[in-house]
Amino acid sequence: MKLSMSARQIFVHKFTIFLLTAFFSVSVFAKESAQLGLIGISSLPKEGQATLLLIKQGGPFPYEKDGKVFGNYEVRLPKQQRGYYHEYTVKTPRARNRGARRIIAGGHAMTSGEYYYTDDHYETFKRIQP
Repeated sequence: MKLSMSARQIFVHKFTIFLLTAFFSVSVFAKESAQLGLIGISSLPKEGQATLLLIKQGGPFPYEKDGKVFGNYEVRLPKQQRGYYHEYTVKTPRARNRGARRIIAGGHAMTSGEYYYTDDHYETFKRIQP
């Protein structure tokens, strides 16, 4: 089947847009991933390991704000729609409040496998690797 010149041009135009969109999507994802460090579960503080276990078990959580939506307003984690991320407190020994340490879970917290750790109250994040 031979395409007319205009049909070919439309196809090439749409295919070019598709390729450019795919390229820029990969570039943005690579940039976001490069900004995040990595941390193994065994490298988390023992309180972080305990919090991660509670997340995977579905609780119970010791802090009222655990499981609440994390807004990601500074976009330090990969961009997702509101409600995708939830935060959990990692107990800080000798702290009088919740402290600065958190684990952020992406997607369905118990099963997603997408977890991030911050020990500086959301300034920097490390992706938790199994």
